Amino acid sequence: MTEQPRSPAYPNASPDAHGDAELAVQQQTPSWDVLQPDFEHRFRRLAAEALKDRPKAGEITLILADDALQQTLNRQYRGIDKSTNVLAFADLDETGGERSGEPAILGDVVLAFETCAREAEAQGKRLEDHALHLALHGLLHLLGYDHDTADEAEAMETVERHLLAKLGIADPYAEVSDPPAALRPEAPLGGRVDG
Repeated sequence: MTEQPRSPAYPNASPDAHGDAELAVQQQTPSWDVLQPDFEHRFRRLAAEALKDRPKAGEITLILADDALQQTLNRQYRGIDKSTNVLAFADLDETGGERSGEPAILGDVVLAFETCAREAEAQGKRLEDHALHLALHGLLHLLGYDHDTADEAEAMETVERHLLAKLGIADPYAEVSDPPAALRPEAPLGGRVDG
């Protein structure tokens, strides 16, 4: 079994409590300034909705990165030397289980600005809406959702549609019926990385 990587450590995150979850958003590049502060506020609302029925959800960090950092993480944890739109790193121990005796840390969701912006433009979507969809997608991976089978994909997409609609965001799958693999969110090795 492959060793599961711990979530990347990033200082200066500012957590906010939502129920039993602590949400931190850390902006690693000024490119994300074009969406702040609304993006962070809307992500916190989305996360609160996704986590509201989960007791003791734990800590989650959303990292607003650039393609260079995303490429480094993708290369280091997945062996793929290119950027991707979203990575989700579950905080697992060496056996792939949750860490016992430590505060619950769900993990990190990392977005790459340039890739998100290119995809949003190519798909005719607002950048903020696309980035929120990808951030939610990564968060759902941390909560155990996946899309390895058609049934799993449908279940995950249904939750995404429902939660995004609460923020007035259109169905992200309606506009692109079958996006090329390069535009689908990806998942890294270890933890639940993906999109």
